[in-house]
Amino acid sequence: MSIVLQSTGGGSVTLQEPSTASNVTVTIPAATGTVMVSGNMPAFFAYASVDQSITAATFTKVTLGAEGFDTNNNFASSTFTPTVAGYYQISGGVSNLGGNTPTRVIVALFKNGSGWVSLGDYTNSSTYRTYGSALIYCNGTTDYIELYTYFTGSSLAIQGGSSTGVGYNTYMTGSLVRVA
Repeated sequence: MSIVLQSTGGGSVTLQEPSTASNVTVTIPAATGTVMVSGNMPAFFAYASVDQSITAATFTKVTLGAEGFDTNNNFASSTFTPTVAGYYQISGGVSNLGGNTPTRVIVALFKNGSGWVSLGDYTNSSTYRTYGSALIYCNGTTDYIELYTYFTGSSLAIQGGSSTGVGYNTYMTGSLVRVA
């Protein structure tokens, strides 16, 4: 037996029994506002596909030229622009290209073109990966997030692609945690 709920707009929702002899219980929470389903919960993973030179002592936008996934098509041109208002867990990291001698490395998330939160700030030249994570509110219309880095020292570059046994070197990833 199926139950079909018709919308005044022409759509419908169908509830259909499972094809099993056991009982199945579905509990729908009492909530107001938008109910999130997999189709409207933006998530993405982007990474640097090639090495990138960095200008010393200047915050530089990290070029993330490849995507592992982008569930809602909100990532383009190294920028995440979510279309659902809410709180997003955003992580990012950079890996120094082998042979670099940085004296300081900062990884930061910029929101709407301005510095928002530092994910990592290291002053040790032996630190080859700098990364972190933050929870950020985005309004779903005009807010956007980008990954930036800041290096001091010489021969400054970040590593693109992936390393054997390590995975992706320079990346940004994010997911909707809760709607606004």
